[in-house]
Amino acid sequence: MAQLSNRLQRLAPSATLAMSQKSSEMKAQGIDVINMSVGEPDFNTPEHIKQAAKLAIEENYSRYSPVPGYPDLRQAIARKLERENHLSYTPAEILVSNGAKQSVCNTVLALVNPGEEVIIPAPYWVSYPQMVKLAGGEPVIVEATFEQNFKMTPEQLEAAITPKTRMIILCSPSNPTGSVYNKEELRALADIVLKHDDLFVLADEIYEHINYVGHHESIAQFPGMKERAIIVNGVSKAYAMTGWRIGYIAAPEWIVKGCNKLQGQYTSGPCSVSQKAAEFAYTQSQECVEEMRKAFERRRDLIVALARQIPGLEVNVPEGAFYLFPKCSSFYGSKVGSTGRTITGSTDLAMYLLDEAHVATVGGDAFGDPDCFRMSYATSDDNIREAMRRIGEALAKLKK
Repeated sequence: MAQLSNRLQRLAPSATLAMSQKSSEMKAQGIDVINMSVGEPDFNTPEHIKQAAKLAIEENYSRYSPVPGYPDLRQAIARKLERENHLSYTPAEILVSNGAKQSVCNTVLALVNPGEEVIIPAPYWVSYPQMVKLAGGEPVIVEATFEQNFKMTPEQLEAAITPKTRMIILCSPSNPTGSVYNKEELRALADIVLKHDDLFVLADEIYEHINYVGHHESIAQFPGMKERAIIVNGVSKAYAMTGWRIGYIAAPEWIVKGCNKLQGQYTSGPCSVSQKAAEFAYTQSQECVEEMRKAFERRRDLIVALARQIPGLEVNVPEGAFYLFPKCSSFYGSKVGSTGRTITGSTDLAMYLLDEAHVATVGGDAFGDPDCFRMSYATSDDNIREAMRRIGEALAKLKK
């Protein structure tokens, strides 16, 4: 019997996209579902960026771009890294891809050999382990618990490193937890990395500008780390440009060349019009970025306050991104009325909340932490209030 390749047999589907699809199907049936499953700003792309895209169309930016992206965009990214992060990169050390997701996957495929290990702190973004598997590598999961604010310690990192370790994937601000590594925490991790030859850090900084605790810190800033770090970023979150599909890496030139070779074989350069819009986003006023950050911070404060009023949930205070990742294990083993149904874990709880409260969330199992579940508060204040009201009522119905 014909079947898919062994490569695909190893992969799990995205739980985030699966829950979003199910909620969309319910909405199509006329059910009032509040979707808090997808990590996507609810703002529209700022008007000046859209105008730049329209101008690019008028100026006939409609042909293939260079595989690593237009030189002007790579120069704009280099200036952004210098201006905002005090990091010096040349355009030759930058490669633009079809979203930061491709940037992450390019890097993993370019650096990880079959059998090599990649350390991933849990909770993690759902695609990291799957990308490592796609490369034939072995994900090594380090549990960063609720009690340690979901951040990996230097001691945990050191204990996880073996002769097979090739890479560490670090996401700050974090999806799904909103945790942010400060400068001292990153320095301590960098000190461990630098003790080991040929060990690299993929620093996913896509939520850089959605930060509530001050200036973003990059692990690439420390002496010796620029040669070890691959920064991944893009326009999706900061500029509300998720559908434009523009991400990039900033890395040592030999890594960029490898990713360029790979990208040239399976997608080539990203959308020409999107690149011109992204160039404008990086080179013009950043006022829109701060306006959206302030709105996310207000929503963060709102959802934390409301979640803390729900008995049985344990809530930390996210320092960045737009996710809440509350601990919900106190509800496991609870009965759903007289139906005989029992809540067996976080994915089951998320499904119960969708069925009962018509709120789409994502179980923590998919993120490597079965004690929690993820809610995106990239939605209106009214939606947050209504969603938390529904969730509170649904959870109150569960009986041990």
